[in-house]
Amino acid sequence: MEKNTSVIINRMEGVVSKHLYDSTSLEIMQAAEHAYVRGSNRVEEIKNFAREAGFKRIGIAHCVTFPNEAEKLKQFLSDEFEVFSVDCKCGKIPTCDMLGGEGKAIMCNPAGQAEYLQKNNTEMNISMGLCVGHDMIFNQKSASPVSTILVKDRINNHHTITSINNLKF
Repeated sequence: MEKNTSVIINRMEGVVSKHLYDSTSLEIMQAAEHAYVRGSNRVEEIKNFAREAGFKRIGIAHCVTFPNEAEKLKQFLSDEFEVFSVDCKCGKIPTCDMLGGEGKAIMCNPAGQAEYLQKNNTEMNISMGLCVGHDMIFNQKSASPVSTILVKDRINNHHTITSINNLKF
């Protein structure tokens, strides 16, 4: 497998790949180039990106585990942008109604989060601590580009790089 991957990569070297990008993707790439400021952290870089892209409305889709962090992020962005925040339990859908089974647990609703942000005409969305799978659905259903600011890793206090660095082969 590794040999085949190397062959494919070698074939791509020196080839202009611009045809892989539509005009919207190229605009995002350009804004990303200008958003990077040496010494800025991820939160600052997202704010710089949104400013550079000319966005006015930002959405935050977050896990109910992170209400305080989502509120802090919203406050940080609100001085320049209109910010809409929605937690994963929006709609309060009983799990048994959607997935069957019994019980009274409320399921996460990543498609509902995407719909809420779309109805509020967000131009960029931030994924914050959504579960594996739920983040995929949110990204798939989001009408706007999504940047991830936090991934859930319960064991490593949400520092996923620790999980990677601790892999054993």
